[in-house]
Amino acid sequence: MLPPFDRLVTTHGARVLRVCRSVAGPDEADDAWSETFLAALRAYPRLDPAADTEAWLVTIAYRKSIDVHRRAAVRAIPVEELPEIGDASLDPAAIVAAPGGGIWAAVAALPPRQRQAVAYHYLGGLTHVAIADLVDGTAASVRRACADGIANLRRQGVALADPSSSTPMGDSSPMGGSSLMTSEGEPR
Repeated sequence: MLPPFDRLVTTHGARVLRVCRSVAGPDEADDAWSETFLAALRAYPRLDPAADTEAWLVTIAYRKSIDVHRRAAVRAIPVEELPEIGDASLDPAAIVAAPGGGIWAAVAALPPRQRQAVAYHYLGGLTHVAIADLVDGTAASVRRACADGIANLRRQGVALADPSSSTPMGDSSPMGGSSLMTSEGEPR
């Protein structure tokens, strides 16, 4: 028998929010989180009682975050004056880094496979084997993508806090902000 749905929200809400923030960014994360739990609530009565609810919610969160991010990308943004063609402010890297910056821009800049692996493992708290099932890969390829993603983040100046901590990314906040620091040891 499935536990009450509100228990899932309480248990996995912070983890789902971290996944949403890593994929959709800090501006759209709340919308993605809400859509995740609305979709999960609709599908919950049909869920197999033996299913891994955490992996199920993280998968929904990842997909809803992509949807929200895509919708936000096509919204028109009013401007005083249209930019010239070839304007540096239209560079995708500049656009990603401008609003939120920090870890979210660094994760967004990772190649898709590394971004998935890092988001699912470090922000979603899933094992390499569970991630491999989600992305149709092997545990070894997911482990490699995680390692490469973390190496890329460190090259960008993002360092992880104490890896022996009991929570994902070594933090105690639901947003994962306190565990990430610049290479100088300052919080991002």
